[in-house]
Amino acid sequence: MARPVNEAAATELRTESTKTPKVRWETSNLKSSYANVCSVSSTREEVILNFGVNKAWERGANEVEVELTDRLILSPFAAKRMLLNLDALMREYEKRYGALDIGVAQPAVARADGDGQAQPS
Repeated sequence: MARPVNEAAATELRTESTKTPKVRWETSNLKSSYANVCSVSSTREEVILNFGVNKAWERGANEVEVELTDRLILSPFAAKRMLLNLDALMREYEKRYGALDIGVAQPAVARADGDGQAQPS
């Protein structure tokens, strides 16, 4: 015969297993860098972000020198979480301070809906 389940105990167990752990940020090796250029590339297993500084101060120069200073290599999962966080951050920033005109047409970001079809946001 099946034993009756204590609903309160079962709910508590589910709640305990889904709690988000507290994050403690370890900053002893933290390094800050300034970048005004970022390039991205990827493989199936990695997303690579290269950061650097554009050293060309004259407009219309035939050649632009960018000093690369930092490279981040992320898993696609971490890159997707970063994308979502940056999107939310920039939406909040523009809501507070106004839209940023970066001088290029911004493409519509396609997001998958429930039936797997990409939909513009």
